[in-house]
Amino acid sequence: MTSKQRAFLKGKAMTMDSIFQIGKSSLTPEYTASIMENLEAHELVKISVLKNCADDPKDLAQILAERTRSEVVQVIGKKIVLYKMAKDPKKRMELPN
Repeated sequence: MTSKQRAFLKGKAMTMDSIFQIGKSSLTPEYTASIMENLEAHELVKISVLKNCADDPKDLAQILAERTRSEVVQVIGKKIVLYKMAKDPKKRMELPN
């Protein structure tokens, strides 16, 4: 992913609300599966890490990216943004070159 593409995705993520929240139970297989499904449908997902979660958001972002085969766009504080290109070309968002 180029820096232009990352900047574009960060801009898109700024207007989004967090769809998922990671709490004290951290990452469960079901939770990871639901994030993967959402990535397939929307390409870009914003996740909040709650205060009662003991894990580091940067570590969680890397684990989620590996498990969902996505890319970490950014981690700011307790917010994680992930991107995965849609398999269906009709659903793909147009990224800058």
